Amino acid sequence: MPQLPATPYPAEVRARLDADAKEVLARYPGSRSALLPLLHLVQSEEGYVSRTGIAFCAETLDLTTAEVTAVSTFYSMYRRRPSGDYQVGVCTNTLCAVMGGDAIFDTLKEHLGVGNNETTEDGKVTLEHIECNAACDFAPVVMVNWEFFDNQTPESATQLVDDLIAGRTVEPTRGAPLCSYKETARILAGFPDERPGAVEATGGAGPASLIGLKLAKGEALPKARVVSPRAGQPQGGQGHDAQVHDPSPAERLSSHDAPQQTSASDPEHPAGPAAEEGE
Repeated sequence: MPQLPATPYPAEVRARLDADAKEVLARYPGSRSALLPLLHLVQSEEGYVSRTGIAFCAETLDLTTAEVTAVSTFYSMYRRRPSGDYQVGVCTNTLCAVMGGDAIFDTLKEHLGVGNNETTEDGKVTLEHIECNAACDFAPVVMVNWEFFDNQTPESATQLVDDLIAGRTVEPTRGAPLCSYKETARILAGFPDERPGAVEATGGAGPASLIGLKLAKGEALPKARVVSPRAGQPQGGQGHDAQVHDPSPAERLSSHDAPQQTSASDPEHPAGPAAEEGE
């Protein structure tokens, strides 16, 4: 059965989108390159990429609706059905999962009464598990409209979504202030971020990342305290005077730094004879 044609935008909405699209197109030498930001633009209008939005992008860029649909369904940041004001993403990649991301996700599913990529009945929150967002030193991480909420627990994440639903002010751990999903989509389309303090805000690297950088550079490290990410207590009996071991250049070698005798498939650097069973 053939699909009905997409309902066109109201005249005032279409005029506004045409003006915005013209500004986007001016950034690119070829109009086809503007498809990704235009998809964000139509998403900022309705909160998802509707059939009307796909038709608009196709007409504006002289593409077929099939070509636009193929792109919009490939990238996970484009939603294909109405979603909440707040997209709550729980990282469930390896490190965040080990640190509690899976438990956070399961808790929120039960608490909100929704599954993955589903929206609460009031239209406030869409819950989804997300891929790594390069914030492993803050694990486990929850993102709301792509702003960071670090070092979460099931309890703190539950409070977070309750605050969002109740309309209480919620501040990300770092970075720019929180805004609605539609506002986020417009920013991703390449338009100025007008949130107070957004320009000055930066995510920044975490302490673990900076220590790793110092180790990689061979720099001596100051005295450090190893702190539990949960209770703020020293781990392993280490106190304020615990020294972080500064490895020698030889100790810093990995399999990427120099040939190692680790692979039986490398005749130049054999792993050695296999151990007999029972040894």
